[in-house]
Amino acid sequence: MKYTLFSVDDHIIEHPRVWTDRLPQQYQSEGPHVVEEEGREYWQYEDKRVQTLGLGAVAGKPFQEVSPDPVRFEDMLPSYYDPKERAKAFDADGIVASVAFPTLARFSGAEFVTFKDKVLAELCVKAYNDFVLDEWCAAAPGRFVPMVIGQLWDPPAMAQEIYRCAERGARALAFPESPATMVDQAVEHRSAVYDQGGNKGPAKAPGRLNLPSFHGDQWDPVFNAVTETDMVICIHCFTSGVTPIVSAETPLPVLQSVAYHNSNLALMDIIMSPVPVNFPTIKFALSESGMGWVPAALEKADKVWTRNRYWAGLRDVPPSEIFRQNFWVCAIDEPKGMSMRHLVGVDKILWECDFPHSDSPWPHSQKYVDEMFHDVVGDDVAAITHGNASALFRWPLPSDS
Repeated sequence: MKYTLFSVDDHIIEHPRVWTDRLPQQYQSEGPHVVEEEGREYWQYEDKRVQTLGLGAVAGKPFQEVSPDPVRFEDMLPSYYDPKERAKAFDADGIVASVAFPTLARFSGAEFVTFKDKVLAELCVKAYNDFVLDEWCAAAPGRFVPMVIGQLWDPPAMAQEIYRCAERGARALAFPESPATMVDQAVEHRSAVYDQGGNKGPAKAPGRLNLPSFHGDQWDPVFNAVTETDMVICIHCFTSGVTPIVSAETPLPVLQSVAYHNSNLALMDIIMSPVPVNFPTIKFALSESGMGWVPAALEKADKVWTRNRYWAGLRDVPPSEIFRQNFWVCAIDEPKGMSMRHLVGVDKILWECDFPHSDSPWPHSQKYVDEMFHDVVGDDVAAITHGNASALFRWPLPSDS
């Protein structure tokens, strides 16, 4: 184990009892639960039947066997959904700490925005957070950084949930990249996916969230709560509710190849909003979009700001300085991007494993990291692989790491 690794982007595949173990009896049938039909397992809730696994549960498989086809829980590695097994799997790869996003709830908890019964939706949010705090993180103390979700449709209630979870040790909040995405049409792609009836074929994206933008004051209770509790807002790519796509025939790998476009849009939208002005200590971490694109994006933004800030009423601070103040970015496997680390800022780069998704280098993280850092000096390696994340999330590493 040459490297001590702190992953700031992994994913929890929720086990079938996450909500049935925690929801009141009267909501058991309408809340998320697993059903089986014709040999397949589905999540069922309200009037929906969805399959959420596929590419979300493939780490460690040969590339030839990776596909979006659904799998049963018994077909998965236990480390995908069992925190004790996850800790063992990470031990074998030198990963000493991890921040993990939800899956069924979508990476920002946005699935609960779609619920018709908002009382049930709020109960589901709190049940997920209790699962993270009481079961997932408690199974391996010190290994899993608690990241929670909130009632995105109700910012004041979400703020109270943030305070509740912060008192119990939460360090991060999952949040959508562009909550008010202005795209009316859901997109289709031809990747192998299953509809609610179990039929293989094209599937529509979830559609826009219709939530407030970063340019008003509706999110102020949430931003107050995260700054007062010193939480990190973690923004995963593809959490805006819609994804730009060229055509219905465009394969899914095209979208995966340009994930940084979504994060770049979110970055610039926040930078040029009132958020960094009103909350100068707020912290945003952009997940799974890489870091090699950042210098060019900031260079362009600074030029646009110089020429247009007066008529547009932008803040008297260049975007690159706001980035340095409020943002962090992540890298999985970017040898070329790492050559630009000083343009990004060594202290602004975090490492991620993306376990158990198809991008994950597990169980060969040590090998991939070694290749990425082959010409990087020791202090920079220590900062990016674990030091920056430990400081950002206020999460001390195990003494034997």
